Amino acid sequence: MRTTLTLDTDVAAVIERLRKDRQQSLKDLVNEALREGLKQMEGPPRQRQPFATGTADLGRCRLGNVDNVAEVLAVTEGESFA
Repeated sequence: MRTTLTLDTDVAAVIERLRKDRQQSLKDLVNEALREGLKQMEGPPRQRQPFATGTADLGRCRLGNVDNVAEVLAVTEGESFA
């Protein structure tokens, strides 16, 4: 089948680099890339691993109340807050 294909600049650059590295024709390289991509698109989607953030014990809070930001900043900077 003969067709015209317009490639984005970034895709064209990768194809050209691969074509030079592998010493393949543009036609062969595009067909190979399409076969691989279509094979992945037809198959089931890849299962993602669940991401979990680890926990760390930071000890008890040294301030009685952290609702007052000005007081927290003053205490952490060593100032007395009245």
